[in-house]
Amino acid sequence: MALVRWRPMKDMSSVERDLNWACNDLFGLSAASNDLSERGWAPAMDIFEKDDEINLKAELPGLSKDDISISIENNTLMLSGEKKKENEVSEKNYHRIERSYGRFQRKFSLPATVDPGKVNANFKDGILSISLAKKEEAKPKTIEIAVS
Repeated sequence: MALVRWRPMKDMSSVERDLNWACNDLFGLSAASNDLSERGWAPAMDIFEKDDEINLKAELPGLSKDDISISIENNTLMLSGEKKKENEVSEKNYHRIERSYGRFQRKFSLPATVDPGKVNANFKDGILSISLAKKEEAKPKTIEIAVS
């Protein structure tokens, strides 16, 4: 029986490689692929809250309002759409493709404080802004203190 020297750093790199492979497989990425366009995409989002509403902003460059769909069902806001690939140049003439294309879908659970009947959406310069009004009972109230 041969003795093998334990090298912890080599073992750690093996674990890291296996984790990367598992994550890539889980999210549909080819371990051998360096092509970012194959990875799919989801728009970057900012979500912030004010006293009377919750706001979402999504970056959707290159899309028009007709490419986007917004719906609310069972206290879930769903944003979906498709970014179509430009066909100005044939695939074989590309040197590198880094922009992402294809269908996307984002879902957000809404708190019970949101009034689903009072939702506004605005699309300008590739930014989609969604305002979700809060129910009256959820808005903060100031109570005056009486002097006795």
